Amino acid sequence: MNKTKEIWIAGFALFSLFFGAGNLILPPTLGVNSGADWWIVVLGFVLTAVTIPILAIFAHAKLQGTLYDFGKKVSPVFSTIYCFLIYVIAIAIPSPRTAAVTHEMTVQPFFETPAILTSVIYFVLVFIFAINRTKVIGLIGKFLTPIIVLILLIIIGIAFFGTPGSVNPSTFKTPFVDGILEGYQTFDAIGGVVVGAVIIISLNYSSHTTFDAKRNLIRKAGLIAGTGLLLIYGGLILSGSLFSSTFAENASRTQILSSLSTQTLGNLGTTFLSVLVALACFTTAIGIVTGTADYIKGICKDSKEAYIITAAIASIIGIIVGSYQVDFIITLAEPALMFLYPITIVLILLNIVPNKYASKLVFRSVVLVTFIFSIPDFLGFIIPRESLAGVKNFIPLAEHSLGWVLPALLVFIILNLKNTSK
Repeated sequence: MNKTKEIWIAGFALFSLFFGAGNLILPPTLGVNSGADWWIVVLGFVLTAVTIPILAIFAHAKLQGTLYDFGKKVSPVFSTIYCFLIYVIAIAIPSPRTAAVTHEMTVQPFFETPAILTSVIYFVLVFIFAINRTKVIGLIGKFLTPIIVLILLIIIGIAFFGTPGSVNPSTFKTPFVDGILEGYQTFDAIGGVVVGAVIIISLNYSSHTTFDAKRNLIRKAGLIAGTGLLLIYGGLILSGSLFSSTFAENASRTQILSSLSTQTLGNLGTTFLSVLVALACFTTAIGIVTGTADYIKGICKDSKEAYIITAAIASIIGIIVGSYQVDFIITLAEPALMFLYPITIVLILLNIVPNKYASKLVFRSVVLVTFIFSIPDFLGFIIPRESLAGVKNFIPLAEHSLGWVLPALLVFIILNLKNTSK
């Protein structure tokens, strides 16, 4: 295969991996809330929703392994627990969220049926497809993403050239930080470490391709995928900002996306987009359930029963959580993300840097410090924030839920300076 063509195919494959339909509801609302500061929000959002996930792919290219390999330098026990938590979060939050998005964007506008009915039908079908492992969903996914991207580019173009009115003032005190934290909700960094290895291994490399050539191909493909995500996310944030004065007060994330598409594409275009988003959400849910069941099957000596039971449990959890509103599920995810996302970010970064700067001691120390200094951010969503005021005032950036950043960086620098001085 022509190398240029191979790079572009790999780039589109990576883009499809990260481009979850559920993520579409996040950027427009960010734009609405950011107003004229939309570009600052874009910088923060892209950091955690584009840059870190693409770095996860680079780390996979370097490791050529699995999710387990990301944390094994800390310890085998840690890596096993980390893998388990990642998969639990995947079936408890992003998978059910796809059902909630489907109900609010595709079912609710046309039928007065309860969300629980949508969720039951949705995850019964997910379970059926997961245990039968049909290739139809994969083929549908390949066609869905380009069509959705085309529609979104049309929405962004119309929004840019047809601004309806004035831009609302920003409601964010720290737009850059708010962009960073909202980027957590895409789950793309977690997605990068979970399925990045699958994408890399499945790429059709020729038998004579060297390790360096593979790594170079993946980097170029990552830049293509990252550029695509930047254009879509940035364009939707800008569109939300430009149309911010047209949305109802306290509109939900799905209502804002639907309203934006209606104002730019009309009712027919919005209906078409809603159906495509529902199908894309469905393929995402199947991928999460199947991936989790595969992981449990692997640690249970390729037990088919373990696969079916895991798929069933994941579907039941999906039915329960997916019956709630999208905004509630996003709020529900915040404590878990404040706990797991920082650890995931440092694991990605430690696996990116040269090995001489990432010894086992560095891995263990940086991850431990990140865990400790993430605890106040995690607890802030469980207990009254006033109770943590003393601790948060003591830790730099803790008031922005980023208290782990400077301690982790400081430990990394100190340990490497000691190694250099030896």
